[in-house]
Amino acid sequence: MAIKTLPKAMAALAAAGLALTACASPENNAAQQAGEDAKLPSRITLVIPYSEGGGTDTWARFMTKYLTQTVEGKPTFTPENRPGGESITGSNAYAASGGTDGSQLLVTSGTTYFQYLLGRKEVNFDFSKMRPLILNGTGGVIYASKASGITSVEDLKNPAQPLKYGAISATGLDLSTLLAFDLLELDVQATFGFEGRGPARLALERGEVNIDYQTTSAYQSEVEPLVEKGTAIPLMSFGQVDESGNVVRDKNLPNLPTVEEVYEKLNGSKPSGPKYDAYKAFLLAGYPYQKGLWINAGAPDSIVTPFWDAAEKLKDDQTFNAEGKKVLGGYPITSGRDAGPALEKAFNISDESRKYVLDLLKNKYETTVESK
Repeated sequence: MAIKTLPKAMAALAAAGLALTACASPENNAAQQAGEDAKLPSRITLVIPYSEGGGTDTWARFMTKYLTQTVEGKPTFTPENRPGGESITGSNAYAASGGTDGSQLLVTSGTTYFQYLLGRKEVNFDFSKMRPLILNGTGGVIYASKASGITSVEDLKNPAQPLKYGAISATGLDLSTLLAFDLLELDVQATFGFEGRGPARLALERGEVNIDYQTTSAYQSEVEPLVEKGTAIPLMSFGQVDESGNVVRDKNLPNLPTVEEVYEKLNGSKPSGPKYDAYKAFLLAGYPYQKGLWINAGAPDSIVTPFWDAAEKLKDDQTFNAEGKKVLGGYPITSGRDAGPALEKAFNISDESRKYVLDLLKNKYETTVESK
C-alpha cells in the first residue's frame, strides 16, 4: 500500500482546494465556493468512532468544554458516537460524508491509525491526506501481578509460571504491547475479547491474567495504588519519542525503563532488525499523537487555523492542564500545524514492517488481516 508523504500531500490538497464530494452536502459546496473565506459553523459534531465511556470518548467529551472556549467564534461542539469495526465504521462514514466545512470533525485514537497502517481492505480513510487539527499523546506501562512471581524484568526470560495477557483485539492498541512481547522474545499467552483496558486490569487483580499494560493516566490512577500495596510490579514503559525520533524515558514515568532499555538489559545489546523496526513503527503511530481531531482533505486554512490557534492556547492553559491531567495523563496538546514532520514519519511505515506485523498476527495470534 503506497503512502504519500504527509506535508506534500496536505500542501497540494490545500492549494488545490479539493474536497471529498462523494456525499457532499449543500453546506460543503458552499464552503468550497467560498474557499479560503469559509468560516466555521456555529455547531460542530465530533464524530467518535468508539463507544461511550471509553478513553477516546472521555477525551473528546472533556475537550468540548475547552474547544468552545478557545476556538474562534466559540462554536458549540456535540459528541456523536459511531462505534464498530475497531473504529473503521465511523471513520469510513466520516471520510465519505463528513465534508470539509468544519461542521463535522473526526476524533481518533491509536487504534484508528493502526487500521490504516495495516492496510486493511475495509479502510476508506487516509491519514496521509487528512488534515490534523489538535493532537494529544500519551504513554503506557507494562506491569505484572505479584502472583506471577515476577519481581524484576530479569524474571521475564524464565518466569515462574506462564505469562497470560488480557487483550481487547490483536489489531487495536494492544498491538504495541504484542510487538513489545515479540521484540523481547517473551512467551506470553494472549486472550482477546476484553471490552476495555479496565476489564483487563480487573482480570489481573482476580488472577485470571498476570501481565498487563495500561496507558499512563489509567496506570497512575488505578495501578499505582496496587504497586503501593505490593500486588503489582511495574516493569517498563513505552517511553516517548524525542525530536530526533529516538525513544527516550517518559517524563511522566521517569523511574521506569523503556522497552528498548529492557531489551538491552536482557540481551546485552541495543535492539535492531525487523522486530524492532516493526515495534517502533507502530509505537510512533500509536502513542505520540494518540488522541486527535482531524478533518477531511481539502478543508481550507480558514477552517483549520482556528483549531491550530486553539491548541496553542490550551498548551499553556494552567487550568486546562490541571483539570486534564487525569484524562490526558500529563501529556501536552499539540497543534496540527507543528506535527507535520512527525506525522509524516509515523504514517509512512515500510512495506517490510507492515508485512512483518501481518505475518506475526497470522502465525502467532491466528488473526488474518485482509489488506488492500
